[in-house]
Amino acid sequence: MDQAVKYKNGRTLTGIVVSDVNDKTIVVRVETLVKHPLLKKYIRRHKKFTAHDPNNEGKVGDKVAIIEFRPMSRNKRWHIVSVLEKAV
Repeated sequence: MDQAVKYKNGRTLTGIVVSDVNDKTIVVRVETLVKHPLLKKYIRRHKKFTAHDPNNEGKVGDKVAIIEFRPMSRNKRWHIVSVLEKAV
């Protein structure tokens, strides 16, 4: 977790953990609202990010904050900062 403090300038996102099957890795689903150019309605878009979780503290359903980080593997470029809400 100390290394994440060094990278404070990176983007920070919040999302819901959708998978914690792998060791020290979680998959976080981040939702954003995008305005439709013609209809002017807001549309929900989502994207999945693979994040490094060194202590395996993120469980499915938890709301977490992730930060941009150096590449840890082929797909893993994010690091968990904190668990904001635990799942029920």
